[in-house]
Amino acid sequence: MTDQAHADLRRNPNVVSRERLRGPASRWRRHGEPTLAGSGPDIDGGVFGPGSLAWDVLLHPATIVFQSAAQFILQLTYKPVSAGVRDNDPISKKARAGTLSLFDIFDRGQRNSGIHAPMWLGDMDTAKRVSGHLIRIHEKVKGDLIDVGEPALGGYAANSPRDSMWAALTEMHTMLWVYERLAFRNGLPKRLSDEQRDEYIREVKEYCRLFPHNEEDLPNSMAELRALYERDANLFGGSELMAIIPATGQQFPKLVAESIKKNYHPSQFRVQIQLFLQDKLLKLPAMAAVSGKTRRNAGISPATEKRILCARKLMMPIIWLVQQGPVERYFMRMMWGPDSVKLIKEARKLHAAAKARMRQTELA
Repeated sequence: MTDQAHADLRRNPNVVSRERLRGPASRWRRHGEPTLAGSGPDIDGGVFGPGSLAWDVLLHPATIVFQSAAQFILQLTYKPVSAGVRDNDPISKKARAGTLSLFDIFDRGQRNSGIHAPMWLGDMDTAKRVSGHLIRIHEKVKGDLIDVGEPALGGYAANSPRDSMWAALTEMHTMLWVYERLAFRNGLPKRLSDEQRDEYIREVKEYCRLFPHNEEDLPNSMAELRALYERDANLFGGSELMAIIPATGQQFPKLVAESIKKNYHPSQFRVQIQLFLQDKLLKLPAMAAVSGKTRRNAGISPATEKRILCARKLMMPIIWLVQQGPVERYFMRMMWGPDSVKLIKEARKLHAAAKARMRQTELA
């Protein structure tokens, strides 16, 4: 950030320049620059690695563009995650202090993909450094009540095996949905075979192992993942009382709205544009990409669901357009950050070479 930008920020922390909106590498980087998996003879393949089905999914332009919008739809229907944001997230703390701004809302979503990408694309040392960082910062994310209106649900803890596992599974499952339902590859988007979907879940299992987990709970197939959803069905959904912060009795959405209004500055129009793209333009196809049960858990009515699915068909030209080079590169830099831009570009080269070798082996 330039000296002038720093000076403007000190005078008014709610000023948002173009430079601040894009952000430096430090906004995403945790514990050093990431090392790309498989990028040298002595560098391991990381959690997934070149040639994996997970890299097929992760590196597709549709995932780069829609990942954040889609992930939050599913992840916030998991009640312990929603409760953790409500009670312990910096957004909540700033809202209660009256210092939350529109930029803080954008910044929270902006950092999501780029912080996780080193675990998805980096070597094991990189993946463990970043996952260890996330485990440490989530240590305080716990509470005695998920929902004041349903105390029988009990409490939550981000680093508990159950809640940690679901945070990882919901991240990865939404990317599969995006890939199958929004990604143009050799024609229109299409579903993977049952065998490929099971392979993807087995690869995801390795990612879940970076975090606290019960080994016996980790799924080996899509059928086992569906069984997990059924087992914990009472933990998905929402209610009006979920918005109440147990410790204070305050309404979380109301606090957020009041603080954003209080701290508005005309320069935040830049943020409004980005939030329109993420929460309106991209979120509509993303909402169509997730499962029907997820839409219902997110409070979508049957009538609205029909309009969403119809809109997806009408928006297919736009969905295709945002996956093209210039548009994808814009979202990649804005939402994933400089380190991830580098990782993605180099990972695509390694992945293409690995896939070519696999095809040659099959033909031999």
